[in-house]
Amino acid sequence: MSEPTIAARNPIGVELEAGKQYFFCTCGNSKNQPFCDGSHSGSDFAPKAFTADKDGKAFLCQCKHTGNAPFCDGTHSRLPA
Repeated sequence: MSEPTIAARNPIGVELEAGKQYFFCTCGNSKNQPFCDGSHSGSDFAPKAFTADKDGKAFLCQCKHTGNAPFCDGTHSRLPA
């Protein structure tokens, strides 16, 4: 699989609604970060569907290298510049 584009080197805080399904961008090319807008079309990437467990703010990954997608796990701080 190709390497994803790093959309940003910091997480983004978003408000999620419990029970709602979201589609997390895994390619890094979406103009609607951190969510998918279809920019992966024609690549070997696909969005990651997830359903929010609870209402409230969550910090989602924008570096696209987290081990806990879609949530930030701090991996961005260890990526080479």
